[in-house]
Amino acid sequence: MRGSRPAGPPPRPSTEPIRVQRRANNTGVIIVAGQKVALGLAHKHQTVTAIVSETTLVMQFADGDVRVVRRTSTQPVRHIKGQRPRRSSASG
Repeated sequence: MRGSRPAGPPPRPSTEPIRVQRRANNTGVIIVAGQKVALGLAHKHQTVTAIVSETTLVMQFADGDVRVVRRTSTQPVRHIKGQRPRRSSASG
């Protein structure tokens, strides 16, 4: 191939923590990067901000409470925003 150049180095993943949002389910559990984190029934249906780094998950709650959990999975973060509450289509 004429005029081609050798490929450069592969892109490096960002070393900065990623900020994501998750909505806790009925039992107060969220899933971040393939890891289940039990927050407790006090946090059910709340939207939680999680800061994902290489070794830890830092949960920030709306009331200002912060919880740090050791990260056990190596999966990348796929979704940034959590799901909104579902509404039923039946009105009645």
